[in-house]
Amino acid sequence: MQVRKIRLEQGLSVPKLAELSGLSRRTIQEVERRDECTVSTAKKLAAALGVSLDTLCQDDPEPTE
Repeated sequence: MQVRKIRLEQGLSVPKLAELSGLSRRTIQEVERRDECTVSTAKKLAAALGVSLDTLCQDDPEPTE
């Protein structure tokens, strides 16, 4: 998931994203830590960040050696 990356690119703090999404700070922290969440949580995050679910849920590319 790209939650942390997109949040930082947009200059948003966890508390600000919590306010925009209607989710708790704890929920956002857990999503960023675990790299997974429910569909309903993902929808709220995508809407708050102004991105598609597809963009939000993309895996980080594997590092190349």
